[in-house]
Amino acid sequence: MPKPVLEHPTFKGKIVLLIQKTMKQFALWLGLALVAGVATESAWAHGERSQEPYLRTRTVQYYDVHYDKQTVKVNEEFTSIGKFRLMEDWPDAVSLPETVFLAAYAPGPMITRVESYLNGVPARQSFSKLELGRDYEFKLVMKGRVPGRHHIHPLLSVEGSGPLVGPGQWIEVTGNKADYVMPVTTMNGLKIDNIEFYGTARALKWYGVWIALAAFWLLFWLVRPLLLPRWIALNKGREDVLITSRDITVGVVLGVVVVAISFGGYIYANKEYPYVVPLQAGTNKVDPLPLPKSDVKVVVTKATYDVPGRAMYVTARMTNNGPEAVSILEFATANLRFVNLQAPGADKVISPDYPRDLVARAGMGLTDQKPLMPGETREIKFEASDAMWEVERLVSFLTDVDSKFGGLLFFVDKSGNRMMTEIGGPILPTFTAL
Repeated sequence: MPKPVLEHPTFKGKIVLLIQKTMKQFALWLGLALVAGVATESAWAHGERSQEPYLRTRTVQYYDVHYDKQTVKVNEEFTSIGKFRLMEDWPDAVSLPETVFLAAYAPGPMITRVESYLNGVPARQSFSKLELGRDYEFKLVMKGRVPGRHHIHPLLSVEGSGPLVGPGQWIEVTGNKADYVMPVTTMNGLKIDNIEFYGTARALKWYGVWIALAAFWLLFWLVRPLLLPRWIALNKGREDVLITSRDITVGVVLGVVVVAISFGGYIYANKEYPYVVPLQAGTNKVDPLPLPKSDVKVVVTKATYDVPGRAMYVTARMTNNGPEAVSILEFATANLRFVNLQAPGADKVISPDYPRDLVARAGMGLTDQKPLMPGETREIKFEASDAMWEVERLVSFLTDVDSKFGGLLFFVDKSGNRMMTEIGGPILPTFTAL
């Protein structure tokens, strides 16, 4: 009798080889995925890259952002300070900053926001009617809560548009999560050692009371005949047998119990806690910072983005209306920074704590490095070239319906004074052969 096909040595060998090859390929892909995950650790944290480029380049421009620490212990505080400009060329598709809220962005409850300020005003509430084309200064005081390496951003949430985040910094939190405490002293002098768990037991007891009442009411009807018997009674016109006097009595008693517990709990809470502060739903107002000195007028005449070369080219007519000669220092947009390395003081522009993955290594290229003299008008072309455009997913602005860009152009004079001008305008893609 011939052997079954599955017992044939050649067939078995092919099956074994196929399984081995599949396992090797799986191991190879798994190894590559792990290596890629380690090599591109920062990419796992940058959720802002999913936002449309017009949101990141033409709404809120953060600058002068600093973090005083990059490693903290659990319960240790650290601070982030900086400024942001609400762009004058605000996109039509984005809600105006009529109501905004300042906060810190983290991948979950990894930190605690202790204090926050906008132009020195406590930012416990939302702010209303921020002005376009003006600058605001923020301060965020936070402390470590969960050990790990977390990507932390300043964040401005705009009602109707969502969160607009600033440059993120990796913060290493060390220690033990069990050591975290958040002590609070209430208005009447009560000292709470850790507000994180304060009142949890009381809340669980109230949950238990209401769940017990709901379960009793549900079980009371479940032990009765349900669907088919009640349907038969309805078909026979005997609605009077569906609700008995016992049902009415139990319902009335349960209703009285619910009302008594509700009002009794309200009276007890008022007596036990006579001083309470409701959730704050109002908005605050804050004046913008004084208009910064800007002696240079910039008019963008042409802007292109070289897709294969990953470079933005901007041609602008610049007029120096100040008393001193100025040089182009930096172009910043969407938290990316392109510094003119030949400008005075360029080596001190980037602070040590600024995220290095947002700084162009090659800097900023200029067709003319000569300072712009007082009263002089000159057309200057600058280049912002780096792989960051692709990494940060900003090149898709070429597919936007308006295809516009925005950013901040910084100048510096011989005295080291820095000036800032908002620039923007239409941009077109080009495809230069490499």
